[in-house]
Amino acid sequence: MIAVSGSSNRSKADKDPADWLPAPPDRCKYAGDWVADKLRWRLTANAAERDALTRLAEACPETTVSYEQVP
Repeated sequence: MIAVSGSSNRSKADKDPADWLPAPPDRCKYAGDWVADKLRWRLTANAAERDALTRLAEACPETTVSYEQVP
């Protein structure tokens, strides 16, 4: 969890990476955390979300995704 201002939280709402991204310095961590949560909980992603995450992965080659799958 990352602490953000109320206005930041409202602007994101329930949008995925295809529709909202944090400021550039935070994007790689955000993408890594997003993917880890998807994998951890076995969640699906639609085509737009996958495309956005693929672009982020290409822009963030140093980002490592670590997760433990829930039982």
